Amino acid sequence: MGYILAISNRKGGTGKTTVSVNLAAELARAGRRVLLVDLDTQNHCAVGLGVKVGHGEPTVHDLFRPGPPALASLVRATAVPGLNLVPADPVFEHGSGSRDEGLLKAALADPGLQAAFDLVILDTPPSLDLLLINALTAADGLIVPYVPHHLSLEGVRQLMRVLYKIKSRANPGLKILGFLPVMVAEHIRQHKVVTASIAHQFGAPRVLPGIRTDIKLAEAFGTGQPVACYAPKSRAAEDFAALGRFCEAALGPVAEAAAPAMRNPSRK
Repeated sequence: MGYILAISNRKGGTGKTTVSVNLAAELARAGRRVLLVDLDTQNHCAVGLGVKVGHGEPTVHDLFRPGPPALASLVRATAVPGLNLVPADPVFEHGSGSRDEGLLKAALADPGLQAAFDLVILDTPPSLDLLLINALTAADGLIVPYVPHHLSLEGVRQLMRVLYKIKSRANPGLKILGFLPVMVAEHIRQHKVVTASIAHQFGAPRVLPGIRTDIKLAEAFGTGQPVACYAPKSRAAEDFAALGRFCEAALGPVAEAAAPAMRNPSRK
C-alpha cells in the first residue's frame, strides 16, 4: 500500500465525500488499485458508488467495536474497475467504541491490504472525535476541500489546529497535499476573497485548481456513479481529471502489482 490520503475539513457540507468518490474513481481509472474507506456515518460513499449496504452488514465502524474484524474482510467491490470500498455504518454513534487513536493505522498495516492496494483514500467525518483522529494518525497526506465562503474557512482553521497537534505527537510525517476549492463560481467575489485568504495563510502553491459548480455532480450521485462515468464531458469531470493528474504527479509512479485488488463481486 503506497499511500494513505485523507480528505478532511472540520466544516460539514464542503464536498468531502464528492471529492473522495470522484478522486478515487479518477485514480482507479489511471491504473491505481484504490481502497476508499468511508469513516463518515452518513455512508454517502456507498451511495455515490451504487453499493448497497444492508442493515447489520459489516462496515468500517465495526473496527471500533469490541471484537473487531480484519479490515480486509470489510472490503466491497464497486462497478469501477480498480476501486474497492469499505462502507460506513449510519447507526454508529460518534464518540462510542474504542479510544485507540492508532487503531485504523494498525488495521491498514495488514499485509494482505498492503499487497492488494496502491492507495487508500479516507473520507473523514467533520466532527472532532476518534474517527477523525484515527484518520489523521493513519494518513500520509491530506487534501482539504472547502467551499469558498467564510464558514468553510473557519472549518479549515479548526482542522489545521487539530492537524498540528497530530503532527507534533502521533504522525509527524503527515503532509498537506493541498487545499481544494469546490463549488467554485469565478464570478462571485467572495469566492476569490476566501481563496486569497487561504493562499495568504497557508501558501499559494498549496491551493489547488478548483472544482467548479456543476449540477452533473449531484445527478451522478443520484445514479450511484462517479461523474466521469455519468457525464464524462462535463465541467466537473474535467476538473476531477485535472485533480487526478495532480495527485498522480504527487504520488509518483504506480508500483508493480504484488497482488490483485481484493474483489468480491457477490457483495456489490
